[in-house]
Amino acid sequence: MYPVSDRFLARLAESHRVATRVQLFLTNGDVVDLEHTGGSVTVDRQQAHRRTCTVTVPDPALIPRTPSDQLAVYGARLRISRGVDYGNPDQPDLVPLGVFRLDSVDGDVNEGPVNLQGKDLSAIVADDKLTEPWTSTGTVVGAVTALIQRSIPDADVISLVDDTLIGARTFDVQADPWAGVQEIAAAAGAEVYCNADGVFVIATLPDLLTTEPVWAVEAVEGGVYIKGNRGMKTDKVHNGILARGENTSENVPPVSWLAVDDDPGSPTYWGGPYGRRPDFFSSSTLTTEAACQQAAILKVRQAKAPNAAGDISALPNPALEPGDVIRVTHEDGTRELHQVAAFTVPLSQEGDLPISTIAAKEDA
Repeated sequence: MYPVSDRFLARLAESHRVATRVQLFLTNGDVVDLEHTGGSVTVDRQQAHRRTCTVTVPDPALIPRTPSDQLAVYGARLRISRGVDYGNPDQPDLVPLGVFRLDSVDGDVNEGPVNLQGKDLSAIVADDKLTEPWTSTGTVVGAVTALIQRSIPDADVISLVDDTLIGARTFDVQADPWAGVQEIAAAAGAEVYCNADGVFVIATLPDLLTTEPVWAVEAVEGGVYIKGNRGMKTDKVHNGILARGENTSENVPPVSWLAVDDDPGSPTYWGGPYGRRPDFFSSSTLTTEAACQQAAILKVRQAKAPNAAGDISALPNPALEPGDVIRVTHEDGTRELHQVAAFTVPLSQEGDLPISTIAAKEDA
């Protein structure tokens, strides 16, 4: 969860005035605070671009009408925040929701409103398709950073994982560099995403079983719980991943590692009633069994997680992050630990926070 004060979290469960801010960074260097009447930010770790936004503004003057307007808007960025207005003399306590490339502007040219849409900065990397072959070598962090900064030279990239050597991987013309970034990161058992500050992060998915909950969503007086659903599914749920690597250009023999759900208490236990349902991942970046093992463990954790899913609705918490573990107390008193997969934060006073989870377990 984005760092916030206890005061902030406590106020979310109370009646309070919501503060929001939308800044438009034009390509000519101007920064404009946009008056806005609505919108939302959706954060979803299952999507290629983790953060997307919509913003509604009343002023139709924002619609580009001349070539100079278009030059200012094409390539512009949005920075969006939401928080709590404590009232004078305090300033609003704002939490960033993301930095976005402005992708579309449309609306009634006479009366408005105008709708803005954007994706996080990973879209810039993804759209900058390779026009010549690109070879990634060295380590995971170095190779990921090079691909990202190829498209955004001043991009900030931070790593929360131990760096790992990789085999040479050549991506062909027309390849998606953002997909390449994810393939390389998998060699360290990691994924890459753009966080709320617009920084690229290399990290692993936190383990639900060992991660401390960061927020309580409780159906009690003074709690933030609104409603909750719980379900299970088996579609695309795998309990084993075979990661394989072979790098003929470096004369490295084939290597592989099979990671499985080895928890006898898990409903997707490998060889249990669920059976064996493997999936496969291969990349020339994997040149050792250790690298295959890291990649396989990441993939199997992702593949088995959706077997238990929840849809929780709560009062909005803009500091929430995918991968956060939350403690949910339902109206019947049962408690569960859920891991956040996706949510949508409204940019208005009204509205709740729908949260989808990728895993859940009973909490004593």
